[in-house]
Amino acid sequence: MMSHPPRVALFVTCLVDLHRPSVAFASISLLEAAGCTVEVPRAQTCCGQPAYNAGDRATARDLALGLLTAFAAYDYVVVPSGSCAGMLSRHLPSLFSNDPNLHTCAEALAAKTYELTAFLVDVLHYTPTPPPLPITATYHDSCAGLRELGVKTQPRQLLAAVPGLTLSEMAEPDLCCGFGGTFCVKYTDISTKMADDKTACIETTEALLLLAGDLGCLLHLSGRLSRQNAKTQVRHIAEVLAGITPETPAIGQPNTPP
Repeated sequence: MMSHPPRVALFVTCLVDLHRPSVAFASISLLEAAGCTVEVPRAQTCCGQPAYNAGDRATARDLALGLLTAFAAYDYVVVPSGSCAGMLSRHLPSLFSNDPNLHTCAEALAAKTYELTAFLVDVLHYTPTPPPLPITATYHDSCAGLRELGVKTQPRQLLAAVPGLTLSEMAEPDLCCGFGGTFCVKYTDISTKMADDKTACIETTEALLLLAGDLGCLLHLSGRLSRQNAKTQVRHIAEVLAGITPETPAIGQPNTPP
């Protein structure tokens, strides 16, 4: 047991920083409510996943070197993204396989890195107390969160604490949305077809709210849903759990001033 509140570094992620800062603020709110001391290290950069997946290990390693320093002093690193959390906790050490000292540092960072919902449930055993949200929602399991990190029951356990929210499961909640980072740029036709298969699954649930824990998936799906004139709103699970949805437009909607 720690003699002090867990000192947590929030890894914001590039997409959250550039497209949806409300996810970071919601994550901080949840972590603080769960008893953590939260900091956002200014020295953090991209996790290096785009370069890593493209085979550019030199760039990925350079980025990783900065992360080893930025997060060294914290008890935990928490990420509101299964994709980036998977990069840090599953792939980062391989970038330093030829350097025993740095490999040890990378293994230490990997061991203390968690996806947000997994950290709240598995480490903190936290149950949120969000305001009522009387709506039918459905949940998309992102590939990295589910297959790399085993994130499946945790978000659903947390959503069960939202008063009024009804979770209508898709027939294939783990069907890939087709985003895949640079995959959706290199293979546009395939990516679009995969997204359309996913939105068809969403439509059958009759849910008015699509939730997930990975912003890349949510941005991709919100784009397809908007082109299909769907009424389904799209949000990150942290936003619902922190109760900030009334003040923030859904993903893909114009961010109009209050």
